[in-house]
Parts: sequence; C-alpha cells; structure tokens
Amino acid sequence: MKAGHMLRIGLGLAALAGSGAALANPERWQLNMSLGVTTIAQNAYNAHMLALWICVAIGLIVFGAMAYAMFRFRKSKGAVPAKWSHNTTAEVIWTVIPVLLLVVMALPATRYLIQMYDTSDAEMTVKITGYQWMWRYEYLGEDVGFTSRLDRDSEATRMLRSGLDPRAVVDNEGFNSYLLNVDNPLVLPTDTKIRFVITADDVIHAWWVPALGWKQDAIPGIVNEAWTEIKVPGTYRGQCAELCGKDHGFMPIVVRAVPKAEFESWLAAQKGDAGEAARTVAVAASAADEG
Repeated sequence: MKAGHMLRIGLGLAALAGSGAALANPERWQLNMSLGVTTIAQNAYNAHMLALWICVAIGLIVFGAMAYAMFRFRKSKGAVPAKWSHNTTAEVIWTVIPVLLLVVMALPATRYLIQMYDTSDAEMTVKITGYQWMWRYEYLGEDVGFTSRLDRDSEATRMLRSGLDPRAVVDNEGFNSYLLNVDNPLVLPTDTKIRFVITADDVIHAWWVPALGWKQDAIPGIVNEAWTEIKVPGTYRGQCAELCGKDHGFMPIVVRAVPKAEFESWLAAQKGDAGEAARTVAVAASAADEG
C-alpha cells in the first residue's frame, strides 16, 4: 500500500514537471520561484537557485560549527575558553571566501541582466499602453490593435450587491477566472523574439506577467522596452503591478501563447476583421454624405 502511494506521488510530480502551464503560473502553497516559460524567467530562476544553494551551504557550515562548539566544548565537560584576540589566517579566510562567493553570483547575474535588456534582433514588436483601467495592444507594422479589459462575467460579479457567485466565473477550461480573465487576450507566437514598447496614457501602470520573468513600468511620456521569447504554448496571467487608481485591481493581463502557424492564422483573421470594419464605416459615411 505504501509503495502504491509513493508511486502515485511520483507520477503526480512527473505530470507537474511536464506541464509548462503548471510551472509558469503560481500554484497554491508554492514555496519556490516559478520556473517560467521564457529564457529570461529561466535565467532568473537559475540565479535564484545558485544564491539559494550557496546560502544553504553557508547556513549548514555556520550552524553546524555553532552546534558542534556548543556540545563539544561545553562547561560541563571541563572546556576552558581560549584566550586570543587576533588570528590573521582566520581573518583572511572569512574575507576571501565571501568575496569569491559574491563573484561567483555576480558573473552570471551580470550576464543575465545584459541579456534581459538586449531587445535587438526582435522578429516583431508589440506596443502596450496602460489606461485607467485597461490595456491596449498594437502589433506594430501589422495594423492590428485592440483593447483588453476585465471580462464581462467578472465585471458583473464584482459589482456591489450583484448576488453573483465569484466561484461560478470559469473559463472554457473550467478554471476559476474571476478577476483574472479579459475580453481580448494578447496573442503571441512561441519560439519568437518579441520586443515590447510600453507606455501609459494617464497615470503610471506596470505590466507584469510572472511566467515571462519580468515587470516593466508603463509611464506617461516615457517608452520603456522589454522582450520575451515564450517556449511553451499556454495561457499566462498577470496583473497591473503599480497602484493606478480605484480600479487598479480590475485590469488583469492574459497572454495566450500559440505556435507560429496558429498565430499567423489568427493575425490574418484580425486583419480581415479590421478591413471589414473599415469598409463598413466607409459605406456608412458615404451613405450619410449622400443623404
């Protein structure tokens, strides 16, 4: 029975490890950083784990030495404290070793930071503009753009005395998406270096999707840059991470990463819809002029 229980636990952990979405989005009772689904997120995770294991090793050595000294050289065993005030060798050791450890952590961290801010050689550019309280996405060079705001079910449910149950707000996959879903998600291709230019129209916002591994402020009058290259298809959620007014908590971010071929089909459909809308407006305007 015990072996069967352990087997089920092992299979569950294997399934979790193989699920990109599970690793990318935060889970209940999660204790460690998310691995993420981009190079930047994985770099941050690697730097974090390096620092963590170095700190664990230091902790084991320091607290191990303390425990050994307390029990090995206790007064009840007749230990007599040494009387000395200076030891050059010890001082050199506890100065050189921390410096070397800092260098070991600083070298990959510096390389990761340089890579994080290198937006060159991007295959496409998306402009993100923050508003109170929604986002606007524009695919530069493609004449495709739209706003993205809290979905209607969440909007209706959050109203005071609505009488609606937040637990009943679910998406097509049965996920409880209350306050986490939008009417128009940002659709991006996988395995593509994507440059973002981020700004705001009114107050300071911040565009943050944990699975992508970075957060960037959206500031009126300033254009900030960032980039991503999503490795795993899936839906990744985020939030505005800068207090921007009374509805700050109601402007979620949803990124839907799809394979390149599917993205191209989606983009073509968006262009077709935009063209049809433009023709409809033109016909209506012409009819109004003739009238």
